Amino acid sequence: MPTAVLTDRERTAVQAYLRLLHTVRAAFGDDGRGPTGPAVLPVVPPSVLAEAEAALEGAGLAGNEEEFFRMVRDWQPAG
Repeated sequence: MPTAVLTDRERTAVQAYLRLLHTVRAAFGDDGRGPTGPAVLPVVPPSVLAEAEAALEGAGLAGNEEEFFRMVRDWQPAG
């Protein structure tokens, strides 16, 4: 559960990043079970990457990775 109060734009940026992260993990077959077949180049839809980039810029976080990843950790703690 989020512990920080994010602005709408910050929340949008975090959610877009998490969608991108889940898409990349799915493309790589990162399901925790290890490799099950031949290596295949992953395909990440450009629209997913563009959404994350636009959201990051819209939140004023482009170039401020430390602050952004703090928000991501607060929004979705590991574990």
